[in-house]
Amino acid sequence: MSQSQSVVLSKKRAIVLGAAGYSGAELVQLLSQHPAIELVAAYASANREPESFASLYPRYSGLLELTVLPWQPEELTDLATRADIAFLALPHEASEALAPQLLAAGLVVFDLSGAFRLKDAALYPEFYGYSHQHPQLLAQAPYGLAEWISASELEQSLFAVAGCYPTASSLALLPLVQAGLLAEGAVPVINAISGVSGAGRKAALGTSFCEVGLAPYGFFKHRHRPEIEQTLGCPVVFTPHLGNFKRGILATISVRLKAGIHKAEVDAVYQQYYQHKPMVRLLSRPPNVADVAGTCFCDLHWQQDGEQLLVVSAIDNLLKGAAAQAVQLANLKYGYPEQAGLQGGGYRD
Repeated sequence: MSQSQSVVLSKKRAIVLGAAGYSGAELVQLLSQHPAIELVAAYASANREPESFASLYPRYSGLLELTVLPWQPEELTDLATRADIAFLALPHEASEALAPQLLAAGLVVFDLSGAFRLKDAALYPEFYGYSHQHPQLLAQAPYGLAEWISASELEQSLFAVAGCYPTASSLALLPLVQAGLLAEGAVPVINAISGVSGAGRKAALGTSFCEVGLAPYGFFKHRHRPEIEQTLGCPVVFTPHLGNFKRGILATISVRLKAGIHKAEVDAVYQQYYQHKPMVRLLSRPPNVADVAGTCFCDLHWQQDGEQLLVVSAIDNLLKGAAAQAVQLANLKYGYPEQAGLQGGGYRD
């Protein structure tokens, strides 16, 4: 963005809740370099003491001077005079409880949890383990897959930021679905591997780096499966895996095309849908997680053998799969350049 462009953009003020976690920390970093969104406060859970951001994440020492404060309900009293936007990097139930209060206070909310992604409230007990307390908000919260959100949806005030696995999977498959290239009754088979940061910062034996090798989990019942199916409008077989690396997702997807679909048609469809989408890169070679880690891109590659198509998608789970996508949605909502604040990427270990 040029200096002349930045001058004419109306500034917005933002807060981050959940700033002590991995996705929240990425939000803090991205917003600190954003040309049109000012980070005015960062919060963690109420039972914590105020703590400098650099003490939580020492890599930011000397780079980000910010205190992460404990969230208190009293903050809502005059919040609308201090902020325009709230980014929530909280557990699902915490976001569900807090989002209505932030909306009532006059803020626009970008929620990185799964609290508002599924539009059928009946699915929450099965896939999230609790009953939704605000089902009326589900229909009001657009699903925040940035490359596919509509102009009318951007007029809303509550955004359910797409999940990490669904982002990698849906960006790979939606062009094919929308163009009608899939065979009748085709069921995409998605095998996706995530780095251990996807499990969050809380210590647990099963996600300890020294304990993780490469293993599948969540057979048929993973909470991202209905999210992907809702987005695509068709059933999928989705099997997530946990890999021994810090960050990133690689999804390898197999799907059957209609008879007679040639490679040139597939190539044209991806070009049509993504040629003006700056955060999606179409590659002539298979993507590598190492190439997207610390960036805000989704890398896509596909190969065809007759009616069988393989699509490979790679993203950084904390950025394009979480924090960067939330900022990208805010850019779209407020009319900023889509990649504003994102071209520098995030932190990479």
